[in-house]
Formats: sequence, C-alpha cells, structure tokens
Amino acid sequence: MIHAEGVAEVTDADFDNEVLAADLPVLVEFTADWCPPCRQIAPVLSAVAREEADRLKVVQLDVDTNPETTTRYGVLSMPTLMVFRNGEPVKSMVGARPKRRLLQELEDVLQPVPGR
Repeated sequence: MIHAEGVAEVTDADFDNEVLAADLPVLVEFTADWCPPCRQIAPVLSAVAREEADRLKVVQLDVDTNPETTTRYGVLSMPTLMVFRNGEPVKSMVGARPKRRLLQELEDVLQPVPGR
C-alpha cells in the first residue's frame, strides 16, 4: 500500500465508523498498490491532510483488500477520490490531480473555518 503520510488507512470493517460517522467531511482515496497515479497523488493527499486537518479528514482504502466498500460505492477506476459528508457521498473525482486543483474542487464541500 502506498501510504500518504498523515493519511489513515480504512478497511471494510471500520469504514462506517471512520468515514460515515465522522464529524468532519471525509475525503476517501480508493487506491491500489499497482496504480501509478495513486503514487503520484500520495504527496498531494498528505499535504491536504496536513493543511486542512481542521475541516477535512483524509483516509485511504485499498480496493484489493476491501472489495465490499469498493463495490458498495461503484468504484471502478483508481484513484477515485470520494468526499463523504454526514454519511453520504457528496462528490466523486477520478484520477490524480495537482494540489491546487484538488483544493478548488473541494472548496464547496469543506466547512468554512471560523476566523479564516
């Protein structure tokens, strides 16, 4: 598993608890070891996880070892980035992207931070 630093790994077993029951919006990267774009986006996700920790939780799910969740959300391409808020998927994006573009795409789902 390509670990993005500061990004927790979730599994079929704890997905509901870690993602659906989370207080913050959660960005889930559906990823796989054999996926080159997943390696490309790992540092981007690490940076976003650090910079947006107060308004976004970022996690990874390995599609090869967690088929149940992957199938439940109809994920076919890696990496798929899915944002969940209040237990529901509210946004889905496929493929690696630069950090600036990712943050722009997340702007409408992130909670504004008081005083920012």
